[in-house]
Amino acid sequence: MITAAQIRSLVLVSLSLLLSLTNVAHAADTFDQSHKSFTEVLASHVHWNASGTASSVDYVGLHADHAALDQYTANLSQVTQAQFDQFSKLERRAFLINAYNAFTLQLILTKYPDLSSIKDLGSLFSSPWKKAFVPLLGQTRSLDDIEQVMLRGSKEYDDPRIHFAVNCASIGCPALRPEAFVAARLDAQLLDQTQRFLRDRTRNRYDSKSETLELSMIFKWYSGDFERGFLGAKSVSEFVANYAGSVGMTSQQLTKLKSGEIEIEYTDYNWQLNKQ
Repeated sequence: MITAAQIRSLVLVSLSLLLSLTNVAHAADTFDQSHKSFTEVLASHVHWNASGTASSVDYVGLHADHAALDQYTANLSQVTQAQFDQFSKLERRAFLINAYNAFTLQLILTKYPDLSSIKDLGSLFSSPWKKAFVPLLGQTRSLDDIEQVMLRGSKEYDDPRIHFAVNCASIGCPALRPEAFVAARLDAQLLDQTQRFLRDRTRNRYDSKSETLELSMIFKWYSGDFERGFLGAKSVSEFVANYAGSVGMTSQQLTKLKSGEIEIEYTDYNWQLNKQ
């Protein structure tokens, strides 16, 4: 038989649990999903090139304004795993992309201007992407943890266009966007990033004389991601065919690309810092 004391104890536990869940939901609701403060940082210090296919970073100005970036990353770090789990799928994805980009900028600033590439922050036996320095969701993580585990390794991962959104602070990398990614516009932003990157003839181009499609090494390194069926694509060729206009191919060339008649080669990757 349950005593009055046991009933009171159960009521108190239930109320405590309800209060905890309410606090988590409230915290999730109050996190700024517009990532406004990060957009303000990016808009001030990241600039498109003349053709709008790549961007450069004013690291001098960003270094002087690093307090604003620090505040944004501190806000990201305050989000708990429980709060994160309350976000929608798109909110989680935007959060992780922004976290990767913001903490990459912070990593560069730790040694700027005494580096010419993000690789200078590593060594023969130590990758800068494996450096655990990111306080996120209750753990100290690396950039690889965010990209390779939390984004690519998640069951929710089904969009290879994130490769055009995360930025490794290098010229060869798809552009760092001068605004934060937000759930409400994430699909449009990822589409825009993909089209801009494929329009960049220094990294992606079609040689009509040799009938060769020259693509960024990103398509080789992550070929499996582009073969998972996004927009029906089962190969790199089929993925690019969905954006043939951006690569500059005619309808006839597109037909050859889809049928596998066009050879793909990969361009050199430029690891120099994407500085202004």
